[in-house]
Amino acid sequence: MRSCVILGSGRSGTSMVAGTLQAAGYHMGDNLLPPTSSNPKGYFEDQAINNLNEDILNQVAPVKPSTGWGRLYPWRLAYGSRWLATLDPTVIVRATPEIAERMVHLTYYRPFCFKDPRFCYTLDTWRPALGDVVFLCVFREPGRTAASMMTDTRERGYDIRLSRRRALRVWTSMYQHVLSRHRHRGQWLFVHYDQFLDGSAVPRVEALLETEIDAGFVDRQLKRSAGSLDVPRQTEDVYRQLCAAASVRDPSLSPNPAVTSDSSLALCSEPGTVDAQEGQA
Repeated sequence: MRSCVILGSGRSGTSMVAGTLQAAGYHMGDNLLPPTSSNPKGYFEDQAINNLNEDILNQVAPVKPSTGWGRLYPWRLAYGSRWLATLDPTVIVRATPEIAERMVHLTYYRPFCFKDPRFCYTLDTWRPALGDVVFLCVFREPGRTAASMMTDTRERGYDIRLSRRRALRVWTSMYQHVLSRHRHRGQWLFVHYDQFLDGSAVPRVEALLETEIDAGFVDRQLKRSAGSLDVPRQTEDVYRQLCAAASVRDPSLSPNPAVTSDSSLALCSEPGTVDAQEGQA
């Protein structure tokens, strides 16, 4: 039974995958986030892990002040919201001695299964503390994920108006980091959300983790968000790479991709920010 880290953007199916592993006996943390209407079965994310990833990102994605001064920085994200950040793949984040010590403490109990969208940005910082782990990258159609992200932030009362364009930029940024910075180090398995729904991913995941998982945890009625592949070319290209890595064919992908009506997708005006025009609520 091998320790693992689950990566993927928010609302991509990572909670579903983590849920199948809980019954296997993994240590997932001491203070898991509670379920919400958006995730009725739970997130399987530990608050201490999330807080540490937030603190790591402070150096490259300054937080929006919680006082009235926050109005002067409408493009910044509040503490706890940087799973909605966008970062250039060349950005480097480093661990301070204090952060490195916290990592050692959090990875003490093994085998562990840690999951947080922010790992897409912070994984390099964690690697010295992780030791012998494997990596699961979970994804689904970017349009469907973006729609779910918009619903989730609205239902959970986030102080942000998340547009579809912004959500797609977050999706693209996170998976670009995985593909360009992380996947070439360590043992990886890429899994499409639909491969868990139809059960085809289960044998591969069990072989990677060397344990049985709870395939019955998957609720096949939860594929609720509508979406389409009418996305920017850059986003579609990333999705194609992910599908290839997972050996899955999405029939909505054309054999000869064409540029969509929104073909430009600048990732961010300032690291970890929300566009000023998309603003704050």
